[in-house]
Amino acid sequence: MAIFYHPYLETRRLLHKLLVMLSLCTICASLFYFLGGCCETDIVENTGLGQSTQLFFTGRYHENLATGSPDAVGTSARSLETSSPGKDWAAARRLPQALIIGVKKGGTRALLEFLRLHPDIRALGSEPHFFDRHYARGLNWYRSMMPKALDGQIVMEKTPRYFVTAETPARIYAMSKEIKLIVVVRDPITRAISDYTQIISKTPDIPSFETLTFKNRTMGQIDALWSPIWIGMYAQHLEKWLAYFPPSQIHFVHGERLISDPAGELGKVQDFLGLQRIITDKHFYFNKTKGFPCLKKPEGSSKPHCLGKTKGRTHPKIDPKVIQRLKDFYHPHNLKFYQMAGQDFGWQ
Repeated sequence: MAIFYHPYLETRRLLHKLLVMLSLCTICASLFYFLGGCCETDIVENTGLGQSTQLFFTGRYHENLATGSPDAVGTSARSLETSSPGKDWAAARRLPQALIIGVKKGGTRALLEFLRLHPDIRALGSEPHFFDRHYARGLNWYRSMMPKALDGQIVMEKTPRYFVTAETPARIYAMSKEIKLIVVVRDPITRAISDYTQIISKTPDIPSFETLTFKNRTMGQIDALWSPIWIGMYAQHLEKWLAYFPPSQIHFVHGERLISDPAGELGKVQDFLGLQRIITDKHFYFNKTKGFPCLKKPEGSSKPHCLGKTKGRTHPKIDPKVIQRLKDFYHPHNLKFYQMAGQDFGWQ
């Protein structure tokens, strides 16, 4: 049987084959898109992939690693489990939801360093002094100072001078009526000596602690306006804060217990901030040389992390008679503070 070649018919056959191939490609592409779109969450959450692989899929690994937190990887993986699909993953600079407002030489640096272990806390390392020194720069400038944070993370900073600066309660209230405030307090006499120790490290030629403590040492009159003494009059400063914020928004950290039981104090702070208790005693060990707790070596580091060399300075010996006079001076102030704070700190 003879086979006839006809150009027209051959062209139609080629076009038909091409259309069939295009149709199959379109169906395959649609099927791939459908499966990829509907199953993306299950791929990330339900497979046995390692944490770093999961974080690569979500795009959160880089941002959390940049926090400097030793638990950056665990942070993102845990956030996946608690976040709803479609959530905005982009980190942004926000105004703080919590502040460590004081007190100087009370243990604020230690508290901040410990809190930065928590994956849901993004804390500024330096002290911005916005509400006491740079308020005229405005909230946009203040926001620009904050670290980037994901939705659900708490942004915070510490500036111990806030607690004793008269203008700061009203200014902070104007920014946020719901903000949470943290105050680290310790025995005001020990705090004053620590304050003086820091001063003489920078200006060694100043008079002795005993000399500066009194207006008139012969009369035993304490100089309540000398900064190391004045800061420890906690009740006087707290009155200004309670004029704007209810006690439920102010949490007091026991400075002495922050040293002897850091995990216990950190547990209370995490509760106050509404966070899961992730920072526990497994994170700490006591450094006998410095006399302070240190953090056990974080993930990715070969060394433990202790506070800087300026922490744990040796205090000068103070005349016992001066110490007793300061106890008498602070006693009524302490009792009033206990009543206002709703907590007896046991300072004698």
